[in-house]
Amino acid sequence: MKAVGLTRYLPIDDPESLMDVELEKPQPGGRDLLVAVKAIAVNPVDTKVRAPKDKIEPEPKVLGWDAAGIVEAVGPEVELFQPGDEVFYAGDITRPGCNSEFQLIDERIVGAKPQSLDFAKAAAIPLTSITAYEAFFERLELDVDGANSGETLLIIGGAGGVGSIGIQLAKLAGLTVIATASRPESTEWVKQLGADHVVNHYEPLRPQIEALGMKYLDSIALFNNTDQHWEGVVDLIRPQGRIVSIVENKEPLAQSMMKTKSATFVWEFMYTRSMFETPDMIEQHHLLNRVAEWIDAGKISCTANQVLSPINAANLREAHKTLEAGRTIGKIVLEGWD
Repeated sequence: MKAVGLTRYLPIDDPESLMDVELEKPQPGGRDLLVAVKAIAVNPVDTKVRAPKDKIEPEPKVLGWDAAGIVEAVGPEVELFQPGDEVFYAGDITRPGCNSEFQLIDERIVGAKPQSLDFAKAAAIPLTSITAYEAFFERLELDVDGANSGETLLIIGGAGGVGSIGIQLAKLAGLTVIATASRPESTEWVKQLGADHVVNHYEPLRPQIEALGMKYLDSIALFNNTDQHWEGVVDLIRPQGRIVSIVENKEPLAQSMMKTKSATFVWEFMYTRSMFETPDMIEQHHLLNRVAEWIDAGKISCTANQVLSPINAANLREAHKTLEAGRTIGKIVLEGWD
């Protein structure tokens, strides 16, 4: 089968950083689905895993953790799907990724593809929707059905992939959303997605929040550069409020003000359930199905903003390069094989 992989971890400008390869088609066992991949999306995790380092893989390593496709075959323990079903999923970072014609994936982290979306648009949804959903409704303990309606939520990195779907999920739950953006096009993007207010994350946050008539915020989601924004968000979080981050820190995060406020800081990592095969692993299946229902009902819109074709090493290198520039709005998707 066709695939895009790497054996060395190189700068993205090097043509060997991602290469077209031929691999053996896998066979499903247990609760695995064998999915014929029709479209994929690229995320910051891809560039982080691929980042240059002194390591050589004995066999091509396949990246990619956002896909949509058709179930080709199922393992003997599969209960949720059958061959021919159209699916979408983010995958498991401990297993080969979706940058291949066929992929094995545990059915418990797979959802039924939204019927209203084609494969390319569906591939843009899983990783970011899982991340934002878990961040808001599990880590921040906000109520998905609206019990926290009217409370304030600041999203740092509103125009990125997770922020783009996160704004929409937060508005579905009735929250007052303040999103950060720094350019006219990204500001317009987050407004179109439903953000109630927009602030610039390159400028001090408190004066901008106070200009909106607010002193403290009920919840804060760090979807961009935890180190850069830590001091500002700790200042803004209300006493007994909650902060969630998806971006690992490089420097120590001062905790004294968090203690004074009895505030909570929690991490969100969407691969936790699949990495550790937690007893509630199937929650991601239910979550994706719920998101698909919202999309088909017109409550959430697709966040794909660029589609490349076909799926090959050259186009994936271009997508990685764009992500590494740090100015992406929405999601980058690739569809079809040569």
